[in-house]
Amino acid sequence: MSATVTVGPLYRADAQRCAELEELLFPGDDPWSAQAFRDEVSAGHLYRAARGPGGELVGYGGLAVVAGPPQAEAEIHTIGVDPAWQGHGVGRALLATLLEAADQLQATVFLEVRTDNEPARTLYESCGFTVVGVRKRYYRPSGADAHTMRRDPPGTAPAG
Repeated sequence: MSATVTVGPLYRADAQRCAELEELLFPGDDPWSAQAFRDEVSAGHLYRAARGPGGELVGYGGLAVVAGPPQAEAEIHTIGVDPAWQGHGVGRALLATLLEAADQLQATVFLEVRTDNEPARTLYESCGFTVVGVRKRYYRPSGADAHTMRRDPPGTAPAG
């Protein structure tokens, strides 16, 4: 990742920029609104921002813990990176930050990703995720299918 990008907290004040990126990244589906981002941050979920050299938000990611120990589970709710910053490790840095928090809880992590989003699927697989199912017509209104992916906590035997 470029040394000029830092990852830190996502704030409610970042919600409008996140919504703008959503419109750019997910035009054929139902992009999140600024209010949806404010709600996620207010709910106490772990949201992180990647910021460029001038402090501008160039990416975001969110994780929700949906079940606590002893069998903790978490979900990656979203990861988005400004197209101008894609391919520079920003998404990987955001994902690593979210997974670090999940690993502290020894949580199994789930996510959905469009079946045609090869770069994202490749990133997730490189971080230990495996495809465990397909959700037909998951994304609206496009009707695109999604892979459900799972990553077991480090040091545990994969479920099966």
